[in-house]
Amino acid sequence: MQSANEQTIALTLNGRPTEVVPGTSLGTLLDDNGIIRRMIAIEYNGEILPRHRYDETILADGDELEVVQMVGGG
Repeated sequence: MQSANEQTIALTLNGRPTEVVPGTSLGTLLDDNGIIRRMIAIEYNGEILPRHRYDETILADGDELEVVQMVGGG
């Protein structure tokens, strides 16, 4: 949790406003929110982001993220 003095950036995660500390990676955001990477796809600012880029993608103010969980079935 951030202190009141700490600067944050605002983004949208699954339609909800979210704030993170500048320099936060997408991978850290997923981990902090308990999102298991194995069965998801992420739309990052309108484009599907390859899984190998989650940890290297640094979030920025105004980013829009949609996390979609894949469900098996028939």
